[in-house]
Amino acid sequence: MRAETQNTVAEIEKSLELLAQRMDYETAPHRLEEFNARVEDPNLWDNPENAQKLMRERQMLVDAIETYESIKTDLSDNIELIELGEMEEDEEVVTDAEDAIQKLGAKAAKKELEALLDGEADGNDTFLEINSGAGGTESCDWASMLARMYVRWAEKKGYTVELQSETAGEEAGIKSAAYKISGHNAYGWLKSESGVHRLVRISPFDSAAKRHTSFSSVWVYPVVDDNIEIEVNPSEIRIDTYRSSGAGGQHVNTTDSAVRITHIPTGIVVTSSEKSQHQNRDIAMKALKSRLYQQELDRRNADINAAHEAKGDAGWGNQIRSYVLQPYQMVKDLRTNHETSDTKGVLDGDLDGFMAATLAMDVAGKSRSEAQGDG
Repeated sequence: MRAETQNTVAEIEKSLELLAQRMDYETAPHRLEEFNARVEDPNLWDNPENAQKLMRERQMLVDAIETYESIKTDLSDNIELIELGEMEEDEEVVTDAEDAIQKLGAKAAKKELEALLDGEADGNDTFLEINSGAGGTESCDWASMLARMYVRWAEKKGYTVELQSETAGEEAGIKSAAYKISGHNAYGWLKSESGVHRLVRISPFDSAAKRHTSFSSVWVYPVVDDNIEIEVNPSEIRIDTYRSSGAGGQHVNTTDSAVRITHIPTGIVVTSSEKSQHQNRDIAMKALKSRLYQQELDRRNADINAAHEAKGDAGWGNQIRSYVLQPYQMVKDLRTNHETSDTKGVLDGDLDGFMAATLAMDVAGKSRSEAQGDG
């Protein structure tokens, strides 16, 4: 077995140890039996929300067990193939098995990162807001590009994407947009995207074809679980209704049904512009509670709080990531230094590398803090 393959095997074994530890593999079969017994309870769906939560938790455990056992079996099988190939001097068998182990290493590393998404709200669905910043029409167009990028990313993950509200730019693109993205670990993955995103390109709106720099900000916060109590004092909010604006056509909403809720103590503003005013109130109130919950998470987690404070205005000096399309092709995260020249892939939603690098950095920082605390 080549040294490179031996190193990959060692890394996979470390990943397996972490995966087993995160789900408490020793007790997992017993907990799965308990879940199965509860699922068979004929009264389970009397409370649909609790039932859905139970089904999600059960599926998470099933997925964790299957992932661990699949990686462990594949590793063992390919090690045996290598040993057999070496005994019979069959180089083709050895090469195929070593290639399979390299691919397995990438899979194990990805699953290890996913297992590290164990923050209080990491498993939750998420709200994602995009706002254009300094740069006028350029930034509105950039905001729409970011919106497309995140929708593409979410669709590749198999997540459900719902547009909550959108304000069109005066000439092109969007001034702002808000989405609800639903799926396992949606918030855990996307939380690292909060910040200012900078674009450098030849402007399609400049007849002189000059290079322009644009900024847009991204804000991510978790959808609050209905079992988490967030109290909102009615006297501390202002609810306004207004006429929703859209792109035009037969489906234009011509009634004052859109809802804007302002939380006076914090200045938080949330909006929703579906057709039903009653539905908009519910959506906006959930979004407000989620924002307030995010603030509570920020108070508990100094690292997250520092990251949000560092985001600053959507302009020079505050960006977390740069997307350079001219004079060269490069996307670089300024926190982790992770970069790629595949700008088209990134703008088409290939963001896992950036998210994984930030997650790994956060986990490493948390481990160092814990070690210093123990010291």
